[in-house]
Amino acid sequence: MSSEDQPASSPRSALTLGAIGLMALAAFVGLTSLGVWQIERRAWKVDLIERVDQRVHAEPVAAPGPAEWPGITPQSDEYRRVTVTGSFANDRETLVQASTELGPGFWVLTPLRSSRGFEILINRGYVPADRRDPATRAAGRPSGQVTVVGLLRMTEPGGGFLRSNDPAADRWYSRDVAAIAARRGLEQAAPYFVDADATENPGGWPVGGLTVIAFNNNHLVYAATWFGLALMVAFGAWRVFLHERRIRRRGSVHKPGY
Repeated sequence: MSSEDQPASSPRSALTLGAIGLMALAAFVGLTSLGVWQIERRAWKVDLIERVDQRVHAEPVAAPGPAEWPGITPQSDEYRRVTVTGSFANDRETLVQASTELGPGFWVLTPLRSSRGFEILINRGYVPADRRDPATRAAGRPSGQVTVVGLLRMTEPGGGFLRSNDPAADRWYSRDVAAIAARRGLEQAAPYFVDADATENPGGWPVGGLTVIAFNNNHLVYAATWFGLALMVAFGAWRVFLHERRIRRRGSVHKPGY
């Protein structure tokens, strides 16, 4: 049997083709929209990175007081460079489990009684497990008035990855300001904490200035993926159209009278 004698595929009905076309169009529009959204997200992320970089390198400003607390947001305030003067309540420090470039250990969070009448949790820096006991770093627990410069950070409620804070047992996996303040009996604590800068503490501990500022910015890759999938859908729909056109032309050629 010659190829011309082989039975041809039957063309799809207009209803079926319409349904395929609508699904392809919906998929194309949806995937393209996701790609555009990723482009917009990238622009937002780049702007955020620039704003954070400006905050980190700006001159320090006074840490926000109670009147400003309701308006503090991550978008406008996180990583803002601030300064505060007061005295440490060393007897109320809290150790929060940490993983740093210096290795595993703990963040030392100590309440600072501000000269303006409120308290701020200061992340004074990192200590290894063998410095967990305050007696091993007594020189680094100053008394009297001090001035701290650092970065404003937002609270980290709940706990860390797969591990919840346990205030009753005094086990902490995240810097949950409200929970720590309640556990330590702080009456007017700021809703944020401050990462102290790299100014060396007496005795060398804790080690400050270890804030990691990093933002994932893979939006361009995601956008290319969505646009690529949209083009694949369009190409597939075009192939279906060409296939149907060939079937119809072949059928018209084989009609009686030709």
